[in-house]
Amino acid sequence: MRNDHDLQKRVQEQLDCDPAINSSHIGVAVRLGVVTLSGHVPSFGEKRAGEIAAGQVKGVKAIVSQIVVELPGGCQTSDETVAEQASARLGSNKSVPADRVHLSVERGVVTLRGDVDWQYQRQAAEDDLHHLDCIRQIHNEIAIKPPVKVELVRDKVREVLARIAPLDADNISVKIDGSRVTLSGTVNSWHEKGLAQSAVWSVPGVTAVVDDIAVA
Repeated sequence: MRNDHDLQKRVQEQLDCDPAINSSHIGVAVRLGVVTLSGHVPSFGEKRAGEIAAGQVKGVKAIVSQIVVELPGGCQTSDETVAEQASARLGSNKSVPADRVHLSVERGVVTLRGDVDWQYQRQAAEDDLHHLDCIRQIHNEIAIKPPVKVELVRDKVREVLARIAPLDADNISVKIDGSRVTLSGTVNSWHEKGLAQSAVWSVPGVTAVVDDIAVA
């Protein structure tokens, strides 16, 4: 229990010294290294700042955030306006592929959906919205899912199979559904069939391969 008491003190000190946080409204409880934050703050950005600050303290095993965002009384921004502002920010953020990320807003809660190629893009989308007025919470449901391009798969298959004369790589058809690739057509041997499948697996973003290639 002594360790928990010391940890609670250090977390509180960390919150106190962060100018982005009004620590007088945040309570800190610790049990077996798990820190529970409670209280209320006026913005989602301040809530996240508190969670991040607490997590930086050595000895913290986990953060349980029960902080409630209580928007200022004068904040009457409609969900439609919040959605417009959030969409505009994401559209101007070069780290976020705006055509693959979309959002919804309900009672000040923003939900991000879609898919991106990298974690930094997923995080950038969320971080960009932290300081928008009148957001109570952000749910980040963006998936990390590199796109699979038909042209890239075809080129890779042809590149590998072209080394085997007299195989005609044009006899292989490639169909893509999301990250799932289906191969069909004909080849001259099981060896060629296996090479075609291996070529597809070497393409970034492929999560499933259906090999319907027939051996003539």
